[in-house]
Amino acid sequence: MHVFIVAAVLAVAAAAPAPENPPSYRPAPAYKPAPYHPEPQYKEEPRPYAFDYAVNDHYSGANFAQNEKSDGHNAEGSYTVALPDGRIQTVKYVADHYNGFNAEVTYEGEAQYPEYHPAPAYKPAPYKPAPAYKPAPKYQ
Repeated sequence: MHVFIVAAVLAVAAAAPAPENPPSYRPAPAYKPAPYHPEPQYKEEPRPYAFDYAVNDHYSGANFAQNEKSDGHNAEGSYTVALPDGRIQTVKYVADHYNGFNAEVTYEGEAQYPEYHPAPAYKPAPYKPAPAYKPAPKYQ
C-alpha cells in the first residue's frame, strides 16, 4: 500500500508542468521620502499689546499679579508673588530682541520661619483580647 501512495505522489509531481520562466525575485523597491517644501513664511508686523491681572485669595493665601506692555518690539512689565516665607517678591523686567531678557528682582518684608509644631500622631488603642467565656453547664 505504501508503494502505491508513493507512486501516486511521484506521478502527480511529474505531471505538473514546469514553468517556462521561473519567477525572478527582485529586491523591494526603494522608497524615498517626499521632498521637503517648507511652508511659506509670512512676515507679520509686530503688534503692540498690554495686559494686567491680579489674584488675592485670602482663603488659600494665593497672592500674585502681573502686568506687561509692548510697543511691538520691546516688552516691559513686572510681576509680584507672595512667597511662603512671608516676603513679597517683585520682578521688573525689560525684554527685546537685541539685549534679551533683563530683570531686577526685589523683596519686601522679612523672611519668617515660625517654629514647627506637628499635630499629635495617631496611635491606635492598645489591643485587648476579647474575654474568654466558659460554656454553659450541661443540665441533665
